[in-house]
Order: sequence, then structure tokens, then C-alpha cells
Amino acid sequence: MSLPVHLVPSLATAAPGGTVVVEGDEAHHAVAVRRLRVGEPVVLTDGAGRTATGPVAATGKRRLEVVVDRVDDAPRPDPEVLVVQALPKGDRGELAVEVLTEVGVGTIVPWAAARSVAVWKGERAEKSLARWRATAREAAKQARRPWHPEVRPMATTAEAVALVGAAALAVVLHEDAASTFAGLTVPTTGTLAVVVGPEGGLDEAEVAAFAAAGAVSCRLGPEVLRTSTAGVVAVGALLARTARWA
Repeated sequence: MSLPVHLVPSLATAAPGGTVVVEGDEAHHAVAVRRLRVGEPVVLTDGAGRTATGPVAATGKRRLEVVVDRVDDAPRPDPEVLVVQALPKGDRGELAVEVLTEVGVGTIVPWAAARSVAVWKGERAEKSLARWRATAREAAKQARRPWHPEVRPMATTAEAVALVGAAALAVVLHEDAASTFAGLTVPTTGTLAVVVGPEGGLDEAEVAAFAAAGAVSCRLGPEVLRTSTAGVVAVGALLARTARWA
């Protein structure tokens, strides 16, 4: 049985024999929702590669104390994966973030594509970004990831193109592309970028801009996937050809 995982702001000073205190919403979830009791083992993570494992020593209202038995430091995943995700409509954005987190994506960038139906502006942008980040946080704990993904603020097309240009390999999903993933040479290190368009597809100017930045247009297969699930399929196809999935 997998141990419960809880997120803490920092484990920089955690060491075997020491105590880590968890407070706030995370402690409330552990004590009131999961009903963790004294003596039960738990895993704490800072989302930046470090985990601490040990038994619960004390519980209180919105407070949890854990005695550390073991500390583990995981190297940062390499190659790292960045996904530029066009804004989907409805709650499909959270679905995309959830599955991208589960598959191991390191950076998720919401993108206001020309044909995106959803619009993030003002207060709505702040709330939507907060939901994406909360979804990533919970999915990372569920997937038992020592490194949690970064969900960045919404990018313009120019900003997305700049991210593509800096990647070791950048792939733009396009149903009419001549190239397939089978023909790609996947780098062993650096950043692998995947651009996922909106429900209405990419417009010609966007495709041209990404191509000028060095991206390769690829199709996944004869089926047309939703924008919320195309990214996870593409990332899986790339990671299966790296040492991360060896």
C-alpha cells in the first residue's frame, strides 16, 4: 500500500531523527480528511526533489508533526518536458493539467491561441490560473512526484514561440502534418517542448511562427484527439524514447 503524500513549503533542514511540522490546509487534509493518526507512516515532499518519510508524532487542529526516518533527494528529470497548452473551454483545462502532471511534465504554459474559445482576462485569469496550479499540485501528490510541475502565467503567441526556440526539441501537434513521431530524433538531455493547439486548431500564422523558431509539426495518428488529451499522448510518445522511461 502506498503511503500518503503531503506537501510542505521546505525540507531544506529535514534530517533523520528530526521533526517536520505541517500546518494549514495540508495538515487539515491529513488529519481531518485522511484521518492520519499518531504512529502512521507518511511521506512529505517539498516538490523540489526532496522527500522525507516517517511516522506521525502528533496531530492537532490544522497541525501535523512527523518524525523523519529517511530523507531522499531525487535528481531533476532530464530531459525535462515543457507543454504549451492552448486554453480549452470549460473544465478541460484542468483535465489537461492533471494528465500532463501525472505523465511527468515539468512546465505547463497556458496559451491564448488565436482560435481559443476560452478567454482569460482580469479576475477570471487569476482564478483560472489558480485552479490549474491547484490541479497540478494535487495530481503531483497523487502521482508521487518528488518534483512538482511549474504552471506559468498565460503566454502570448510571441512568448510561446520564444519558449519553443529555446528547446532542444520542439514539436507542434498538427493533424495535417506530414511528419510523425516515429521519425523524430529525441535528444537525451535538455528541454522537450510540445505545443498543443485549441479545439479549432492552429492558424497558419501560428504554425509558421513556430516553424520559424525551429519546431517540427507532427501528427499523432489518424485519430483526432481533444486538446485536453493530445498533450499527454504526445509527451508519452516522446518519453518512451528517453532514459526517463527506460
